[in-house]
Amino acid sequence: MSPQVWIEAAINGPWGKARQPGIPVSTKEIVADGVACAKAGAAIIHLHVYDEATGEQKDDWQLYARAIEGIRTQCDAIIYPTIPIAGSSYANGTMKSAKERYEHLEELAKRGLVEWGVVDPGSCNFARFSDVAKLVPGFVYQNPDDHFLEGMRICADYQVNPSYAIYEPGFTRMGAASAKAMMQVPSPIYRFMFAEEFTFGFPPKPNHLDAHLGLLREVAGGYPWMIAGLGVDIRPLIAAAVEREGHVRVGLEDMPWGATQKNHALVEEAAAIIRRAGGEPASPSDVRETMQACDAQHKRGRALG
Repeated sequence: MSPQVWIEAAINGPWGKARQPGIPVSTKEIVADGVACAKAGAAIIHLHVYDEATGEQKDDWQLYARAIEGIRTQCDAIIYPTIPIAGSSYANGTMKSAKERYEHLEELAKRGLVEWGVVDPGSCNFARFSDVAKLVPGFVYQNPDDHFLEGMRICADYQVNPSYAIYEPGFTRMGAASAKAMMQVPSPIYRFMFAEEFTFGFPPKPNHLDAHLGLLREVAGGYPWMIAGLGVDIRPLIAAAVEREGHVRVGLEDMPWGATQKNHALVEEAAAIIRRAGGEPASPSDVRETMQACDAQHKRGRALG
């Protein structure tokens, strides 16, 4: 039987149209793009919402609710929001309190509108190689422990699966240790963030994926994982991920700035690569069933350990 491979579509990100012209910004555009990606084979849709008047990211739960409900009325998908990039100038990056930063996720969770949530277990330096060459400073993407733990509290209270962005190996260690300590938190998803235009983490090569997987097996015992990134074309790594029983994220959030592809086309191509590698794109119900089994297994494991 072919392995079921999840496809996540990250349809816009924090960049705005100036940096990534093809992204959807209005609620109408976001809904149409999300539906197109789901119909192309994406079981999971990750989105940012924008103030349509300014074109800047605005993490308002009501904006997210309109986008999520708009997609759900037309198709089934696991749809989840971002959090502000604290410390950056990209999008709503002014440092807030932990409660303020995660307020929209809690409001959505209260209403049963989210199944996953971004909860990043660490901070790291963000710099683009083009800026480093000109000695232009980047910024620190900030996830202090109190912010991370607030996100994990919401996941525990409302049974939302935390989606960890793993920018550096220490994120895996922190995420695994915290999941083990917080028995009511559902199973995390480890999203390995590769990069080409940014200096964090690893470039997208199979040997670097193996390094991530070795650490994940050592500290967590094998939660679900996927390949993703920022400023990177992840497509050449998809076959290696399928061979290693992993999952895949594609989309204009992750692609190098100025990408000309459409989100649904990236999903269609990912599905084709997955099939050539011997896998089969998973449905949203397939993903949910896997996560439920993983939750049961790991809660038993944490209780015994």
